[in-house]
Amino acid sequence: MIDTVVVLLVIIGLFFTVVSTIGVLRLPDVYSRTHAAGKSATLGVMSIMLAVFIHFLSHGTMNAKILLAIIFLFMTAPLASLMITRSAYRTGVKLSDNTTTNDLADMYKEHTKESN
Repeated sequence: MIDTVVVLLVIIGLFFTVVSTIGVLRLPDVYSRTHAAGKSATLGVMSIMLAVFIHFLSHGTMNAKILLAIIFLFMTAPLASLMITRSAYRTGVKLSDNTTTNDLADMYKEHTKESN
């Protein structure tokens, strides 16, 4: 039963990692690409690491480092993609021509007015 769970988690992780790779290669701008990398790649890698943890736990080895790595990845990867996106927006990286909504424009206009 444990081997089935491990295989299922690896397959889920592989699926999300492949989807993330396709998203990074095919999406039109840096904002969409960082979204693909920040969300689905994080979920994919966390699933694979959880499978590794469960596999070694079933053999009697408790490795807390893997759990700490999962927690660290869960907290830092989406935040890193957010910071990359925000800095790209602030430095003037162009949005895709297909972009219909720009939620950051109003926020940065208000921020610029307050600082002046």
